[in-house]
Amino acid sequence: MDRETFHKILTIAVKAEASDIHLKVSTPILLRVNGVLQEAKSPALTADDTRAIAQTVLENSHPPVVLNDVREWDGSYSLNGVGRFRVNIYRQRNTYAIILRTIPFDVPTLESLGLPAVLREIAEEERGLVLVTGVTGSGKTSTLAALIDHLNERQRCHILTIEDPIEFMHKNKKSSVSQREIGLDTANFNAGLRAALRQDPDIILVGEMRDTETIDIALKAAETGHLVFSTVHTTDAAKTVGRLISVFPAQEQNMVRIRVAENLKATISQRLLTKKEGRGRVAALEILRMTKTIEECIKDPMRTHEIKDVIEEGRDNYGTQSFDQHLTDLFSQGVIDFETAKSAATNPSDFERAILLNTGGRIPG
Repeated sequence: MDRETFHKILTIAVKAEASDIHLKVSTPILLRVNGVLQEAKSPALTADDTRAIAQTVLENSHPPVVLNDVREWDGSYSLNGVGRFRVNIYRQRNTYAIILRTIPFDVPTLESLGLPAVLREIAEEERGLVLVTGVTGSGKTSTLAALIDHLNERQRCHILTIEDPIEFMHKNKKSSVSQREIGLDTANFNAGLRAALRQDPDIILVGEMRDTETIDIALKAAETGHLVFSTVHTTDAAKTVGRLISVFPAQEQNMVRIRVAENLKATISQRLLTKKEGRGRVAALEILRMTKTIEECIKDPMRTHEIKDVIEEGRDNYGTQSFDQHLTDLFSQGVIDFETAKSAATNPSDFERAILLNTGGRIPG
């Protein structure tokens, strides 16, 4: 397959609003649209096809990579006028397969993503730790990009990002934005984050908090007056708190629990759901904001289970919300259907009972 044909595939995928493109031997091109893999109208790819595509991608990599040395490789690829793509090349059955995730040229805004207004307040915290959480493919990167863009539009400061790889490209607006890529600009998240503290940042974005050292340095950055954004692969606030603490040795966990309670400002946990009648996708969000009660629930491991209830009770005063509260809103507004809402609920049976009580015992169509 030549470069021109590969570029046509990318163009078609972007026009189809595919989030991911799968290229694998003996299989037609697969596009993930609205969260579902669909076959494109194409013949099955050959080993030569996927090898040629992998070679095309690697020819544009920095530093250069020899295809025969690749077992798995992460990077990015750009096509002028079409988009940017996060790329993973891997071997399977001694052939090459390629997965590309589409990244629009335009940085999303909080408004374009339909995110709640309270996220503007969260973005403008003076210091501390703000975490966007969710499974792979739940839109965490887009939400983080929108939060950074919101600050870039409004504040004169230095925003430093450490990403693997760089996805959305931020231009300087009111802020000066420095973007560093793992492998190209810095060795790893730990090295990049440690160096960041000497680069006069006001705001730091760490693509992912994966290990003890990264979490420890991120907490130190928050403690020393920086606003730190990052992601964790957890599904809700309580699990996020547990994950941050559990990676540390047992003898350190009590102190880490106190550090998290004193520096965490918010968690934004999200799940992407298919809209009614398949008209795109929408993010359902659980939003935690730090309050004295939440701080006490984090410091006392016997009270962590109370976090969900405190989030729900703080909706009117703090703009917090549980998944089930937001799912109820999305269902009531006709954005998602009942089965989608119920399947995404924290407790599906409780969710169904609440809807039936509010609708007089019937599920609206």
